[in-house]
Amino acid sequence: MENIDIVEKDVLNGHNKKTLFKSGILGFFIGLAVIVPGVSGSTIAIIFRLYNHLLYCLSNLFKRFIKCLLFLLPIIVGALLGVVFGFITIKQMLNLLPFATVALFIGLMAGAYPGVKDEAKGIPATKTLWVLFFVGLIIPIAISISSNFISDSSSLSNNSLKVVENFNIFKAILFVFLGYVVAITQIVPGLSATAILMAFGYFTPLLNSVSVTFWKSNPMIFAVYGCLTVGFLLGLITFSKLLSNLFKIAKNSTWFVILGLSLGSIISMAISPDMISVYKSWADGGMMVGVDIILGILLCALGTFIGYSLVKYERKKNTNKN
Repeated sequence: MENIDIVEKDVLNGHNKKTLFKSGILGFFIGLAVIVPGVSGSTIAIIFRLYNHLLYCLSNLFKRFIKCLLFLLPIIVGALLGVVFGFITIKQMLNLLPFATVALFIGLMAGAYPGVKDEAKGIPATKTLWVLFFVGLIIPIAISISSNFISDSSSLSNNSLKVVENFNIFKAILFVFLGYVVAITQIVPGLSATAILMAFGYFTPLLNSVSVTFWKSNPMIFAVYGCLTVGFLLGLITFSKLLSNLFKIAKNSTWFVILGLSLGSIISMAISPDMISVYKSWADGGMMVGVDIILGILLCALGTFIGYSLVKYERKKNTNKN
């Protein structure tokens, strides 16, 4: 964990082209996290050695507005591109070859996991820390498992109209809360925004609401988007400050929880409601089942290779820098 004074100095002195490029890639993965369950932009931030910078800029946005905004700008642009790319490409891939698509991202996150472990290197592993690790491990898995039961019984299943139906102050508060929780998933490595929304039964309805046809017939959906945005911005600013303070007063404990969350999120990707539906559909057979499975295994291996290669590159660069 970098010293906060070093981080502040780096932010205030600006960034070079490589850092800006990495910030854009980080934002891109944050945008993809809206579509793909388990993808964590925060994990990528840790690998790129930008996690502390991200926390600093979010928690000090009003204090160092211009400098922090300049750091966050490529992340915002990357996130927008990630969302657009996710809706245009990844969403179609998930419909065509869902297992293979998710397997690729499972491989990427698994290959990148050693980069998260590097941040806890040198911390003596006590019994208390291992307990915290397992608590973190269980949280995303429990959310995924519970979301399977909730999504199956939810009256919101696939029906976007339920999102805007009877929209009132109480529903507005609910969506502000959901936006806040989604923001937390983007700050804490290992938590999935899609898994959280699935657990509440709102992921598929919100995803299906992104349509010009639906917008024209249901303009109230923009009030929903507005509430989610307000909650999201509030979550980014306030929770990043809380997490920064946690790192100051209990760095070791916080990192072990994050280690557990990150590993748990990889497992939870394979047991999300959408993936369970895929496994059930395999019983019907068909030519695409075999293609999906074989391609999934190959893409998982490729993703693992790419993720770990990225970790090795950052390790080597960090060693040379030191």
